[in-house]
Amino acid sequence: MLHQQIDQKISEKEAWALRRQLGIPNNKRLWVLACMDERLPVEKALGIGEGDAHIFRNAGGLVTDDAIRSAMLTTQFFGTKEIIVINHTECGMMTASGDFLSEVLRNQGIDVDQVNVDPALPELKLPKGVFSKWIKTFTDVDESCTQQVELLRNSFLIPQDVVIHGYIWEVENMSLRRPYKRLSEKVNTASAMNTKTTKHTQPVLEIGSLIE
Repeated sequence: MLHQQIDQKISEKEAWALRRQLGIPNNKRLWVLACMDERLPVEKALGIGEGDAHIFRNAGGLVTDDAIRSAMLTTQFFGTKEIIVINHTECGMMTASGDFLSEVLRNQGIDVDQVNVDPALPELKLPKGVFSKWIKTFTDVDESCTQQVELLRNSFLIPQDVVIHGYIWEVENMSLRRPYKRLSEKVNTASAMNTKTTKHTQPVLEIGSLIE
């Protein structure tokens, strides 16, 4: 009956608005750490929709103090059971070193040795000479992704039963892959396809038998 449909929609809206009060976790019990780059469509990449995950984005998709803070809250108090890290190719965090960026800021009159990492907590200060490392630039996206997964797995603030994995979003073909698993390297070279280069005394196999 119509009133049942109306009541169902009202109940769904109430549950959506009050899910924190009601202790309702996100739909997939998922927390995502991803780069802030506009070329990385997190929901599309993972095939998820509104309400499916808590999504945390920063420059590089890196495990920072605030990322750990958010990961701790979602896993310890909001029912999250899975974490996915998404880094991507052609990331801006690979375009300059931390030392270079620090020097640029110094030339603009900024004392990088006197930086408050959290304006609301002025007692939290970086030791002298650490700012360049704090920026967290990197040179290899596959290596970086693997490191972020390990940092999260090794954090004592995240329960050990939380499942954590990382993936690379290839901006050049708009698809996900595992770290160090570049499919193009397996389909575009003769060596990867184990090309036969010497004569055999045995009869040549039919091509069809090679792919059965």
